[in-house]
Amino acid sequence: MGRLFGTDGVRGVANQDLTAELALAIASAAARLGTTSRSRRIAVVGRDPRASGEMLEAAVIAGLTSEGVDALRVGVLPTPAVAHLTHAYDAEFGVMISASHNPMPDNGIKIFGRGGQKLDDAAEDRIEDLVRTGPGSRPLGAGIGRVLDARDALDRYLCHAATAVTTPADGLTVVVDCAHGAASIAAPLAYRAAGATVIAINAEPTGYNINDACGSTHLDVLQRAVLEHGADLGLAHDGDADRCLAVDSAGNVVDGDAIMVVIALAMHEAGQLVSDTLVATVMSNLGLHLAMREAGIAVRVTGVGDRYVLEELRNGGYALGGEQSGHIVIPSFGTTGDGIVTGLRLMSRIAQTGIPLTELAQPMRTLPQVLINVAVADKATVADAPSVRTAVADAEAELGDTGRILLRPSGTEQVVRVMVEAADEDTARLLAARVAEQVSAQG
Repeated sequence: MGRLFGTDGVRGVANQDLTAELALAIASAAARLGTTSRSRRIAVVGRDPRASGEMLEAAVIAGLTSEGVDALRVGVLPTPAVAHLTHAYDAEFGVMISASHNPMPDNGIKIFGRGGQKLDDAAEDRIEDLVRTGPGSRPLGAGIGRVLDARDALDRYLCHAATAVTTPADGLTVVVDCAHGAASIAAPLAYRAAGATVIAINAEPTGYNINDACGSTHLDVLQRAVLEHGADLGLAHDGDADRCLAVDSAGNVVDGDAIMVVIALAMHEAGQLVSDTLVATVMSNLGLHLAMREAGIAVRVTGVGDRYVLEELRNGGYALGGEQSGHIVIPSFGTTGDGIVTGLRLMSRIAQTGIPLTELAQPMRTLPQVLINVAVADKATVADAPSVRTAVADAEAELGDTGRILLRPSGTEQVVRVMVEAADEDTARLLAARVAEQVSAQG
């Protein structure tokens, strides 16, 4: 068995890669990992609406209760809600069953530690070891865990999300694309409670239609709806609602970089941006760095993945971070990306300033970006090849301060990604092709 945990939990095709047996084993191992002085331990269990989530939820609950842990079932809720409720219910840990933006046949398991924090590598490694060794002696009789339903879970989360509203969104019309996912009930309720007129689309999950040509990976649907309804903005979530991308009133996409710029400038203005620093990944566009530099805001750069953003936020005590994909983390409102909180902050900024999203996002001028995926025999060694290093150095010299180049091995394939940003697309394409040619020559 290879490594179970990727950058965002355990994920794969449900009933093929991620079976009921594996889900039970993971939950059982997580239960054995935890320790507490309490006579009864509690774990929060939530899921998105995928049909396979019902099967996997049953398996996870079986694994937990077999180890004497009470399973507090919160039902279909966003991933950030499960993280928050793990803290709010003072649970030992939380389990979210979701494959986020992945297509319906996939599913996944994310585990949050006490306080709703994502597990570190060491804890994940320990769980994997326990899965391999299998269960030991298990409790009997009254020692077996029970299953409880948290009937106030949604209300608790919505009350928490409402604290992100700094200015009521009265008078704003928003279209929200719920991706037929976990946001389908929570997002419209949260945005209406903030004062907005809400038009919800793709908010009728069947268990089979999650992320199906909708949500944050298919923004054309939202763009058309915003124009059709004459809305002030549109918000798109993914299947588990930890992402948020936006569309302005003219139908233009406002990606995660632009959203970070809007929120960072608002927090900077209010004196809430700790150390005047934003945390972003290496995939954020150079335009974000230029906008922040102009505003006197530093940018701390991490590897790709919200877990690395979270680590940097915790290590530096920073107040805002995120990814181009729409994972935005505001530690004062949660321990993970929260798409609904992000949407509420955007609407609050529009309402506070009276400035449309189109203008608020203007400081973010996206530079043309070209990405070429190159198949190689050994992705770990390609970047150190002399011919590749020379090609990269030549490209960097030609770009100067007007662009950048990045070589990144894929996390899942024998592929090296060559990314170039430049002042114009022709230059970006030319330089990316040059470097990709040298990468390809390595075999």
